[in-house]
Amino acid sequence: MGGPKTPSVAFFCLWLALLHSAASFTSIQNRALTCRSSLSTRSFFVGTSQAAAGCQRKENTQLMMSDGQAAATPKKGFVEKLKSAIPPRSERKKLIPLASMFFFILFNYTILRDTKDVLMVTAKKSGAEVIPFIKTYVNLPAAIGFTALYSKLCDRMEQRDVFYACTIPFLLFFMAFAFVIFPHVDILHPHLFVDQIASRLPEGFGAPLAIVRNWSFAVFYVMAEMWGSVVASLLFWSFANEVTTVDEAKKYYPLFGLGANVALIFSGQYVRFVSKMRANLPPGVDPWGVSLKYLMGAVVVSGGCLVSIFSYMQRKVMTDPACVNQEKREAKKKKKRVKMGLRDSAQFLMSSTYIRDLATLVISYGMCINLVEVSWKSKLKAAYPDPNAYSSFMGNFSSATGSVTLIMMLLGRKIFQKYGWRKAALVTPSMIGVTGLAFYALTIFAPFFEPIAHSIGTTPLMLAVLVGAAQNILSKSSKYSLFDPCKEMAYIPLDQDSKTKGKAAVDVVGNPLGKSGGALIQQVLIFGVGSLAAATPWLAGILGVLLFFWYKAVNSLAGQFEDAMVANDETV
Repeated sequence: MGGPKTPSVAFFCLWLALLHSAASFTSIQNRALTCRSSLSTRSFFVGTSQAAAGCQRKENTQLMMSDGQAAATPKKGFVEKLKSAIPPRSERKKLIPLASMFFFILFNYTILRDTKDVLMVTAKKSGAEVIPFIKTYVNLPAAIGFTALYSKLCDRMEQRDVFYACTIPFLLFFMAFAFVIFPHVDILHPHLFVDQIASRLPEGFGAPLAIVRNWSFAVFYVMAEMWGSVVASLLFWSFANEVTTVDEAKKYYPLFGLGANVALIFSGQYVRFVSKMRANLPPGVDPWGVSLKYLMGAVVVSGGCLVSIFSYMQRKVMTDPACVNQEKREAKKKKKRVKMGLRDSAQFLMSSTYIRDLATLVISYGMCINLVEVSWKSKLKAAYPDPNAYSSFMGNFSSATGSVTLIMMLLGRKIFQKYGWRKAALVTPSMIGVTGLAFYALTIFAPFFEPIAHSIGTTPLMLAVLVGAAQNILSKSSKYSLFDPCKEMAYIPLDQDSKTKGKAAVDVVGNPLGKSGGALIQQVLIFGVGSLAAATPWLAGILGVLLFFWYKAVNSLAGQFEDAMVANDETV
């Protein structure tokens, strides 16, 4: 980790030195121009030769003084350079708690994501083919319902209370699932009833019936998905946008994920530790029951830390004038908010090109990642049919994602500084396009790559699993380090209604809508061509079309974002 930091500090110091030299040169040049002006005036009254000689002596004296001052200024050492890179106290006071909040949110999300996949994919008479159906027919309606509820909460409650009202029920559910629901799944899951229905229906209805058969796992799956959409994407970033300015966001949003992706590493290893621990349990003890208690216990403890830090920021940071502009904050509170119904809110959001472009970014990401991820998980189950092995692999996968994202975070700050918002926003679709098409090529042309797989001592199936894992790791790392900061920066210059309701519509509905859209495409292709493997060439072509619209939306939004920033600066 030390490697990326040192060039950054050296480049920053070199930039300061060049800036100082340019300022000194400009100052000398201005004095010379002033003296030349004096020369022209004096030459009119006294004579050209005397004035020129006097001016030359004055210039030489000023140049010598400037050189002497420059020589007397000591060069900064490494410690001074390091201190200059540390944010001021007012920024640290909000930066560290925000990074800590993001750490605990992603710590929970990683555990929940890995757990929900293991539960659904390895459940009785279930598999990876269930995921498209659950995203379309369970997750999407739940997201739409939550958006309507969130809009009502925003109209009737302060944002602080909305955070509590949305976060605490999640923690209560996860605790109840591990200690109350899961120990009684044999009673709660209607296997006999579903078996009777399945005997009278075509085999293609197996995936939807698996959702009914394992309904509590499906509810857990949706709640885990909603944690990422609601708590991470909506509640946290809404609060971060309220606390930080655009300039601070450009500096620190790419670095928020540093602490958060350390959480990916820790949570991934924690999942792996629990997976190994349950392998050593005595006979007669349900290993998954013990695992869930440890996993959900960690989620609740982490969630308690999240709520505590948020409470601290409300008391100590939001009331500090050095951290938050109190005049703007009071003005937002006094501003009368227009209460709109669900239909009016939808019309309000759809009328905004800015919000539509943001939604296109989120939906495109969800569809693209889903098209590749489901195909990869079907191969992953074939390689690791045992739940313990599957869970252990996902733990290592999460740790690898965190490690790569840490590197991407360091690169992301440089990309923002050097290339700006537009280029940074184009990195994620480019990464998904290159890696996704590589995975599809490996799947479509598997016979061609079989000799290569054997030459490196593996099988074509395992090679596809590893390439798919690399695709997911690189795609998710570019999302965390660049896509998310770009998206959140775009909300900052918007008005309060667009920030709250627009963000709720884009993040809470747009994210599952993208995944559901990708899932619906896969369902249509599966029914049309017979299997997910046979649909792979079609999925590759659809991925290319989605990336085209994603690029188009980025370029459109980049211009609007720049205009909004100019307008926002003029009104301040």
